[in-house]
Order: sequence, then C-alpha cells, then structure tokens
Amino acid sequence: MKNAIILTSESSLQIARTIQNELDKTVIFTKADIEGTIQISSINSCISDILDEVKSIIFIGAMGICVRSIAPYIKDKHTDPAIVNIDSTGKYVISVLSGHVGGANNLTQRIAHILGAEAILTTQSDNTNLWALDILGEKYGWTTTSNTANFNEPLTTFVNKKTTALLLDINDEGTQYLERTIPEHVKVYYSYKDINLSEYKLLIAVTPYRYPLTDIQTIYYHPKVLHLGVGCRKECKPDGISEYITEALNNNNMAIASIKDVSSIDIKKDEPLLKVLQSHFMSIPVNIYTANELKDIEVANPSEKVEEVTTVAGVAESSAIKSAGGGFLILEKQKGKLSDGNDFTFAIAIDRKVIRQGHIEIVGAGPGDPDLISVKGRHFLEAADLILYAGSLVPVELTFCAKQGATVRSSASMDLEEQFEIMKEFYDKGKLVVRLHTGDPCIYGAIQEQMAFFDKYNMSYHITPGISSFLAAAAALESQFTIPEKVQTIILTRGEGRTPMPEKEKLHLLARSQSTMCIFLSASVVDQVQQELMEHYPPETPVAACYKLTWKDEKIYRGELKYLAKIVKENKLTLTTMIVVGEAIGNRQGLSKLYSHQFKHLFRS
Repeated sequence: MKNAIILTSESSLQIARTIQNELDKTVIFTKADIEGTIQISSINSCISDILDEVKSIIFIGAMGICVRSIAPYIKDKHTDPAIVNIDSTGKYVISVLSGHVGGANNLTQRIAHILGAEAILTTQSDNTNLWALDILGEKYGWTTTSNTANFNEPLTTFVNKKTTALLLDINDEGTQYLERTIPEHVKVYYSYKDINLSEYKLLIAVTPYRYPLTDIQTIYYHPKVLHLGVGCRKECKPDGISEYITEALNNNNMAIASIKDVSSIDIKKDEPLLKVLQSHFMSIPVNIYTANELKDIEVANPSEKVEEVTTVAGVAESSAIKSAGGGFLILEKQKGKLSDGNDFTFAIAIDRKVIRQGHIEIVGAGPGDPDLISVKGRHFLEAADLILYAGSLVPVELTFCAKQGATVRSSASMDLEEQFEIMKEFYDKGKLVVRLHTGDPCIYGAIQEQMAFFDKYNMSYHITPGISSFLAAAAALESQFTIPEKVQTIILTRGEGRTPMPEKEKLHLLARSQSTMCIFLSASVVDQVQQELMEHYPPETPVAACYKLTWKDEKIYRGELKYLAKIVKENKLTLTTMIVVGEAIGNRQGLSKLYSHQFKHLFRS
C-alpha cells in the first residue's frame, strides 16, 4: 500500500474508485461494508494504524473530519505522509499537510487532473511561482544544509522576496533550471569572491565547496560531483585513513557530501581500505579500473615506482580523473602514512560534465514546425550564446526564441572548417553553442565529422534528440507504420546517389521484406528508387511523397508505386522530400490486441 483513501461517505465511492484506478497501490478504507474496500471501526484508529506505513492519505469528505482525525498523530513535515482532502462532490482538491517535502502539493495537482477538479495550494512559493527550496535538493540529487537552526527561516526570507544571492559553482540540469527561472529578487554569481554579502539577506549556493561562515542566512546545495581516487601499499591498514582524508578535504574547503565515488586500480580491488572508505562516505560506489584503462591518462604527479609496479603513472590521480569523465584535479595527489608500511595516496577530480566551461549541444530541431522541438531543445536555444543552424533544412523561426545578445548564424553557406572555426571561437570563451540540425541529428545529420573535431580538441558536447521526419510522415499520413501480423518493421534508408550505398543495403535487397520504408534524400534519383522497389513490392503498393513535413508549405502527394517517379517529377519535389512506401500507408486493417481485455494487466503494475 502506497496511498490510503479514507472515504467518509458512500456517495463519494465513485470518486474514490476513479483515484484508485489511476494511482498505483491505492487502498480504500471506509466504515461501510463495501466490496473492494477495507472496513474500519473508526477513522481515528485507522489513521493511527497506517500513518507510518503510507506515503499519502487522501480524505474524501469534510475538511473538519480530516483535520480532527490527523491532529493527534502528526509529528513533523519530514516524516508525516502527504495529506490531501477532497470535498464529497470532487470539485476541490486541497493540499492539507506536508505540501512540499511530503509531496502533498504534487499529489493534489495530480488528483485534480484525474477528477477535472480545482487544486487548492496554500504554500506561498507555489502561488508566487518561486522555487521550492525545501525540496529542490532532493529533486536534483543535491545534499541540502543551512547555517540556520530552523530551516524555515531562510525559506521565509526567500518567499518574502528579500535580496538573495545565488552562487552557481557548477553547471548541471538543476543549475540550468535555476538560471532559466530566476526571480527578480535574486542575482546570480559564478564566483564566491564576486559576492558582496552585505547587500543580501540570503545566500543560496549550489557548490561542491565549503565557504567561510556568513553573517547572513545561507542554504547550501552540495551536488555529488567530486571523485576520490585512492592508491595504497599492499594490505594497507585502513585505521584512521578515512578521518585523515576527511580532514584534508575540510582543509581544502571541499564538501564531504559532494563525494560521489571512490576509485582505484584492479590490483587494489580487494584492499580493506576501499571498503572502509566506501562505508565512511555513506556507501558511495567503488569504481575499479584496469591498468589499460588508466595508463594513458596524464597525471600531475607521475611516479616511476608506481609505474614500474602497475604500468600506470599514478593510481590515485588517474583513477579520480577516469571516474570524473576526464575532469580536472582539484586536489592533486596527497601522500599519507599513519603507521609503518601503510602508505597511501589520494586525489580529488571534479566531474567534467559540470565544469563551467564552453559546451556544444547538438540539438535535433524536429521536422520543421517550431513547436515540435523538444522542451529540452528549446531550453538550450533560449540559453545559447551561439546558435548555428542548418539554414537550408531548418526554418529560421526555430531560432526566434534566442536570448537578447545571442549570435544566430546559418551554416548553409559555410564549409565544415568555417563551422568549426565559429563554434570553437565561442567555445574557447566559455560560451554555450547550439548546433541545430533538422529532425533527429543522429539520422542523416552529418554530425560524425563534427564530433570527431570536438573529440580532437577535447571539447565538451552532448546530443539532444529530436523528432525525425519519418515520424512526422506517419502523423501527416494518419498512418500506423506497423500493422499486426502484416508489417512489423520500419526501414530508414536512402537511394544511391553520389554517395554509394553499401552492397548489402541496396534498395532492391531491402525491398524483399516489403516493410514500411522511409526513404530520405532521394527525390533526385527517384527513377532508380522506383525501379529497385518494384523488384519486390507490387506496383499497386501505396506510396507518399512528403515535401517539407510540418513546414508552412508542407505538401503530401499519394499514389501507387508504379507512379512514384511521375509524382515526384511533375510536382518538382526537391531534397526536402521523404518518400514512404508500404501497405501501412492509410491502412485500417489488422487491429492490435494490445487494448483487448486479456492485456489490461499491462497497464497496471
């Protein structure tokens, strides 16, 4: 049982049943003898029995009953379950207790959507669209601490819109959200030394570091981005080493809560020290690497003796860097020896992905409609310092969300060297670059050469996927491209033009399966495409030539395979055309069994 519904009146049974059907592991309690519910003698005794066992309690009935029933048993918002009250008609859903920390606010909104009701939230941060600081750390995997005895004090300062400094030492999904939604009373900083604390009532810091005690209220969020690398003598006695390393981290102003893992080389995998460190740092993972995985990593303090034994120039530094994904050392190799013959070394590296540096995000623009880019892709466009878009294939409207001061360029007239030059120029200044490709960049996106360039210069990059035009084709054709017992395969390919096709991927060979085939970049070789397809598809097979899918000037031409070349030529279709062939086009035969009674169990866990 995850959610308990307390039903105070049989007249609201249908409301309870509707919620139970939508929320996983939900049980209905009521005084009445109703099939499918648990009968109770009193609400108070029920609350006493289940309060510590469930994540939420949902009352359906008068608010007074809810309040009086829970009053004797509630203790603390960090331990109490979420309490929600729904009126007997299902018109209002009210968050009563444990709104943020316990999840009552989110549950209230979820239930309101289920019932088509009005959600009532009374927490100020929700009603003023401010950050919920008490659950922010949990949401992004950060450890939350404060210099105040009562955490409600800085929360009140924040929601009352007192001047707030926001320090962002790292760059991750959470800090990107904060930058994107920053309130007017908050000013962002990227370096602690730039903050004049006398100007602020509150400091919010997302950082793996510890800073001097402040005279103002402070909330720290410590992300797990630090990687501890360790080396030691054989059978090194671990006594006191955990405390020694902890003291060294404290002396170097590093937050213990930000240690993500401990790493070493495989010949040390059975050392007791690793298990002791794992336990000391709250059961963090242990990463073990082979000498081959570590030997090419450049370290700050190489040791000939270590290399002679392990073939690795330095175990602590190289394993820390490896775990950090190539991030740099923020604490170089430290040597320790607490007793004879028990030498050890350790080093700390910061995760490369969170370092505030230049970054290139390769974003899939979708098929053309600006509203069909992903939410994540749009966020990158809004934050980018440079947007380099494939102008011949991506509508310029997609870039209209660029922030003030951003540079927006089309790559249509640029060769690869020119594209690399402008991206690297912005990257080297620590800027965010968005390379905007049509559809999904991994399908005929020509990104391989670009990634090779980024790898060559050890540049940070990532891919945000997009909606491919073949999916837009299925939507535009109002077709399911897979038909039960007839067609279960979709082939994405192209005709052979100036770029040769691998022999085993020739169209006439792929056509043997008579699958749904989506053919990219082939309008210019349509005669050859038609000829090869007709070796295996019947001449009457449905085809569609889809021009500029989802663009304002989209055009769809349907017909039969034997007329494909004629359709393309007569309508003067160009490279932005997708050809689709297969009996799935417009098919309404062959019903799926997925929604039959025998498969209903798939939709509930």
